[in-house]
Amino acid sequence: MRLDSTLTHLDAQGHPRMVDVAAKTPSLRRAVAQALVRFPADVAAELQRTGLRGKKGAIVDTAIVAGTMAAKRTHELIPFCHPLALERCEFAVEFVSPTELRIRCEVAITHKTGVEMEALTGASVAALTVYDMCKALSHDIVIAEIALLEKSGGKRDVIAAGAAP
Repeated sequence: MRLDSTLTHLDAQGHPRMVDVAAKTPSLRRAVAQALVRFPADVAAELQRTGLRGKKGAIVDTAIVAGTMAAKRTHELIPFCHPLALERCEFAVEFVSPTELRIRCEVAITHKTGVEMEALTGASVAALTVYDMCKALSHDIVIAEIALLEKSGGKRDVIAAGAAP
């Protein structure tokens, strides 16, 4: 963990601000984030039996659309995020255990600022959409471990523990 830097969204007086990226050089920026959705065993078994289709329709397809829309509008949700015209937003959704669905969101752009908030927002909203579409089956569904797995471009690259596909 880095503790040797200052918070970039605070000015010298400690007031919130958007980071000035005017002098930065555009480069390929990429980020991967994930969210885990944990289901009760009976709910997970039913979802797998139906191919992740519920009364409201195709759960994964709907989650991907919602996550993509959210990633594209991150700047409207997080006050100091720059508005970005994303060049890539892709999802991978799969059961990684009998009761745990992993949602991975990868975002990329050639720009002066990173896209980790867009990837995190995309994964989060996709997970919330899964919850919404499945809550009729149980309210014991848990969204867990929303995390940045990778980021590249900019000052430093990051690969988090557990980032393997």
